[in-house]
Amino acid sequence: MATIIQTKDGSNSIQSTQFEATYHSIHGAIQEAQTVFIDAALTHKASAQKELTILEIGLGTGLNAFMTYLEAKKSDLQIHYTGIEAYPISLEVAQALNYVELLDVAEEQTQFLKLHESPDEWVKLSPNFHFYKQIGRFEALEAQEQFDIIYYDAFAPSVQPELWEIELLEKMYQALKPNGVLTTYCAKGVFKRNLKQVGFTVEGIPGPIGKREMTRATK
Repeated sequence: MATIIQTKDGSNSIQSTQFEATYHSIHGAIQEAQTVFIDAALTHKASAQKELTILEIGLGTGLNAFMTYLEAKKSDLQIHYTGIEAYPISLEVAQALNYVELLDVAEEQTQFLKLHESPDEWVKLSPNFHFYKQIGRFEALEAQEQFDIIYYDAFAPSVQPELWEIELLEKMYQALKPNGVLTTYCAKGVFKRNLKQVGFTVEGIPGPIGKREMTRATK
């Protein structure tokens, strides 16, 4: 069961009754996505390369993917984007989200909804952006040096602690290409120590509104 809520920057998020958690920061879904994933990962990597493969752990509302799609069009990036989600939201819920209005791209509503359709097949949202929605658990990921960027947007360690432990982080490390980056809103000490243990170089960088710090990890 998913309930749409409004965050402090006016953008929608979802309250999961199953996990008793919100999909985004209550301080603002859009501002969180911009800081944690677009600025700290996409812009960071795009300064050196214009073709990028991205994995998102926790597709959720599709906001991170949608903002990446918009940035690909604006900055002429070539992106292949895979979003993994074990509990996909319904098309009805996706239709009720207000991201296209707040981002002033109402003409992109059809493309936004495509993020929530056609699972398990590649969809070409634009000449710059190819998208694959994979339904399944993160633990089932098997990839070797496939991605330049991982958006790690799972529910918090307090909600799903198993998603922040060594075993899954080793899979993330293996999935990244050399010099690939993983970014996440989480900055817990034990999580950062786990990242270092599997081989990442870890930075604590300024977080979105409401969080002093977030994490960027580089292979």
